[in-house]
Amino acid sequence: MDQPRPPKGHDVELAALATMGDGLAYGELVRRHGSAVRGLLRRLGAESATADDIAQDAFLVGFEQIAEYRGEGAFGGWIKKIAARLYLRRAKREARLVLTESPEDGDDPTALDQAKTADRLDLDEALKTLSKAERLCVSLCYGADWSHSEAAEALSIPLGTVKSHVKRGLDKLRARLTPPTDSARREAHG
Repeated sequence: MDQPRPPKGHDVELAALATMGDGLAYGELVRRHGSAVRGLLRRLGAESATADDIAQDAFLVGFEQIAEYRGEGAFGGWIKKIAARLYLRRAKREARLVLTESPEDGDDPTALDQAKTADRLDLDEALKTLSKAERLCVSLCYGADWSHSEAAEALSIPLGTVKSHVKRGLDKLRARLTPPTDSARREAHG
């Protein structure tokens, strides 16, 4: 007995089929976007197993709400927003989310020194050197493609605070991920 093949096509076409109850079409959407959703969740701060759990929940919610997806934006962006909201709810419920820290709270001198040397081009490692608030705001605004206003509303913090966390986080990432100049290399090697 032949197994049915997953349908091919654009995400919008697959979502339309899923709206009519086609589980294989939705399964193809999960296959296409699952790792990106899990990656975003890990960048937001979820451990690997937690990211898997939340991603699964996000795709279940997405399936239940597939009729709301109108194809006006990318399906990946739509499902990432669902996943990010689920992550935020879970983090708030677990009372792990503190977003009012001062700029110095996230500065770990050891992590910053390591940031200057090893793994300069590894985004995941670079994100780990940010404070939780900076990592969360940067990941929401750039990884999940949320506006600063959407992030401020979802996090229940002032817009200016989100903008500050994003700017500080991006500055740290830029410093970490920018290859050293020739003069910096000479200085480091004496």
